Amino acid sequence: MPFVTKKLHAPTRQKAVLFLIRELGLSQPEAQRLVAKGRLSQGGVVMSNQMGFIEGDFDFICFEPLSMGLSATFVTPDFAVYDKPSGVLVHPQSRRTAYSLNDEIKHRFGHNANVVHRIDQETSGLVLASRHKKSERILKMLFEDRHITKRYWAMVHGHLEHPMDIHEPLLRREDPSTLVRMVVKVHSEGKASRTFIKPLRYFPEHDMTLVEASPLTGRTHQIRVHLFHVKHPIVGDPIYGQEEVDVARFLEKELSLDERLQKSGATRLLLHAHALEFDYAKTSYHIVSQEDFVTTCFESMQISSIL
Repeated sequence: MPFVTKKLHAPTRQKAVLFLIRELGLSQPEAQRLVAKGRLSQGGVVMSNQMGFIEGDFDFICFEPLSMGLSATFVTPDFAVYDKPSGVLVHPQSRRTAYSLNDEIKHRFGHNANVVHRIDQETSGLVLASRHKKSERILKMLFEDRHITKRYWAMVHGHLEHPMDIHEPLLRREDPSTLVRMVVKVHSEGKASRTFIKPLRYFPEHDMTLVEASPLTGRTHQIRVHLFHVKHPIVGDPIYGQEEVDVARFLEKELSLDERLQKSGATRLLLHAHALEFDYAKTSYHIVSQEDFVTTCFESMQISSIL
């Protein structure tokens, strides 16, 4: 479990932040942030005052990264790129999350290393991570200013014959009247969203098309919703294109792999972050995933091959 509780002892009364800096090697901003997040407690009482004092025994919750052997596929002094498997979280959802890509990043490059963008848990492919705080600020700004081009591959239902430039606003809003509370849908009140779709190869025996999807905006589930909207949902999508009761069962982890295969066409979402293109420190980078995505797709369409 990456989040562990350490038993610490301060022999004299002193500022908690200074103790953490000296004993655990944290930077001052990091120590202050962790205290403010309620990671330090004494006698069951949580300290949230960044200027608070500590003396005697106390508990401190810290993140100790766990490696499962996933290595970066591209490394520079400032950043690294990982080819994330489907099913792995990018960030821990809570202190009870057993493992995420963030574990590997911090295990390899230290606590100042961090993911600079996210992809869904079920989406596989390239994830960019900074190795220190300076590169984190630069890379996040590049994403914010849309100076990083992301290209995805997806296997979709049906024959998509021509490129499509999808301009449809997306709305994410909670609806308490439905089984699935939080939904993303095309809606006139939503945020402007744009995805360019290019067909790569049609598989007539399965009536499926491999496409390249380039999102020009970064909305939640953007590629999935846009493809569903144009009647070409992604194979294996357990949400868009499924009955509401089955979506609820999937979210509650009650839908078996056999049922998912039957209803959606695959045992995982067949969406893959295939390429990243950007300029950094006067160098142009074009990084491409090494995964054989087409083979992965057909393995995921046959449940016996992944068990």
